[in-house]
Amino acid sequence: MDYKKAAAETMQYIGGKDNIVSAAHCATRLRLVIADNSKVNKEALEDAEGVKGVFEASGQLQIIFGTGVVNKVYDEFIAMAGITAASKEEVKQAAASKANPFQRFIKTLGDIFVPIIPAIVASGFLMGIMESLNFLINNGYINMSNESSLFVLANMFSNTAYVFLPVLIGFSGAKVFGGNPFLGGVIGMIMVHPNLQNAWTMTGGVDEYLNVFGLWKVPLVGYQGHVISVIIAVFVMANIEKWLHKRVPAMLDLFVTPLVSVFVTGFLTMTMIGPAFNIVESSIINGIQTLISLPFGIGSLVMGALYAPTVVTGIHHMYTIIDLGQIKEFGCTYWLPLASSANIAQGAAALAVALKTRDQKLKAMALPSSLSAFMGITEPAIFGVNLRFFRPFVCACIGGGCGAMFASITSLGATGTGVTGIFGILLCLNAPVKYILMFAISAGVAFALSWMFGYKNAPQTVNHAPETTDKTLEAAPVFTEPKEAQGELEILAPMQGKAVSLADTGDDTFAAEVLGKGAAIEPSEGKVYAPFDATVETLMGHAVGLTGENGVEMLIHIGIDTVQLDGKHYTPHCTEGQHVKAGDLLMEFDMEAIQAEGFKTITPVIVTNADDYADVLTHIGRQTKAGETLLTVKK
Repeated sequence: MDYKKAAAETMQYIGGKDNIVSAAHCATRLRLVIADNSKVNKEALEDAEGVKGVFEASGQLQIIFGTGVVNKVYDEFIAMAGITAASKEEVKQAAASKANPFQRFIKTLGDIFVPIIPAIVASGFLMGIMESLNFLINNGYINMSNESSLFVLANMFSNTAYVFLPVLIGFSGAKVFGGNPFLGGVIGMIMVHPNLQNAWTMTGGVDEYLNVFGLWKVPLVGYQGHVISVIIAVFVMANIEKWLHKRVPAMLDLFVTPLVSVFVTGFLTMTMIGPAFNIVESSIINGIQTLISLPFGIGSLVMGALYAPTVVTGIHHMYTIIDLGQIKEFGCTYWLPLASSANIAQGAAALAVALKTRDQKLKAMALPSSLSAFMGITEPAIFGVNLRFFRPFVCACIGGGCGAMFASITSLGATGTGVTGIFGILLCLNAPVKYILMFAISAGVAFALSWMFGYKNAPQTVNHAPETTDKTLEAAPVFTEPKEAQGELEILAPMQGKAVSLADTGDDTFAAEVLGKGAAIEPSEGKVYAPFDATVETLMGHAVGLTGENGVEMLIHIGIDTVQLDGKHYTPHCTEGQHVKAGDLLMEFDMEAIQAEGFKTITPVIVTNADDYADVLTHIGRQTKAGETLLTVKK
């Protein structure tokens, strides 16, 4: 591969060196902050030398070159641009400063809610299951006691995340706003204190009011299920805390700052912030419900069609507020089926492109992208396929609108939030047939329109193998000799843990197999070993790229988004250009420290030159030891 040509074409298609604010790279992607995005020619950039994909995220233009290639292209790129290398944090800060206030607001909401989504999803799934069981028991379809210990406990567990949602938001929000997360959690606890009337039990009205200095009265009601008022309260607390840290003497700071921060914020929250923003939040939720409940599903048709464009702009991060607000107001969310319909339609459009195209490279990207969208992760399908040709994107928007219209007409609601697509049915077990029909309508319309009108032709890209060098390492005797027979090559697991699919990483690029095929490991030990005899092509603190003597090119990416750690908590035991034997220790990492910083340690293990082989089979869904078979490469 001509790295200088790749850098030159990249420079040309992003609008020249004067259009670059900052540049950095991780193990697979060139990460750029661009001054004027309108000058970027994305279509030409996708066809540039060595480029495997282009997308925008968090204010950055991310260009995927792959392991062993991106670092060489980056060196040529910054030399041509006449700029100095920037750290990942510097690029992140540059991207944030370039965003407008609304974009920063949306990003803040995403930063608050993304970490707590697993808790919300778990409760939502369990609520759906318990509602379904209650329906089946009450109508005599199954013979089960709803007074058994298991049933009673499961019923109690099912709504826990929603009852104590302000605590979760308080903790996560304080981290985002730069405050003490535990003090943020305390603010959330104050808002659901047992001395307050539970918000879920207000059908009979407010039991008690608080007279504030004889000037006004506020209801002594908890904020179960509330979102906006909690975020505002924690924002106020974080700023009070930071103001006090700067002014209170160090010897008193430990005592004075937490006390004043919590007390002042708690008082303001219960007397002003909570009551005021409770009205604002209810008005927003009721307004949206009015819109999507317009006769004949017209409102939902429009919103279902516009949902995917909001994903492109990043506005979708605020929709969790709508889901949670509707669950509080109505007992279920009518917004999630709308979102699910839009996501399903994007997957169906990408599937139509995958089945219709004769471009094998595009087919290899579009098929897994469509499956990813059917699971609720739409970015690979939207950015990698549908927006690239635009018409499939429009067809998908139409399909999403049709499915959303059906959902509105039939009053389809979900018991929780956080999951769409195929698994979204688990949140709609109260009406599974409606959900299946909505799925069929959105997918069918989007697929048919994309097949007939959405796609004509597509460009092709070519993979290039990195160069190799040679050195040696001391071996760790934990591996047996990899087997190679009958056109199959055995690839051993480089670490110990649970072997899962790339979709389980939660990263759109890995899930869509843009960088290649493989599996992921949820590690139980912080050690990475060489899976075969190879040369270390790339070493970036959090990732190792190998070129094997068997011809396999592999990326071992330790953790998700761990590029932001800049090598912190990682200890390499090899160097770039070094020759290693199967079983050699490549890297050690501190799992607990990485997780404490808010990052997942799940590790994608990817065959980056998978296109050179007939197939890559995975051996997943089990605990695996380092040295056991993880992948089988078919030649």
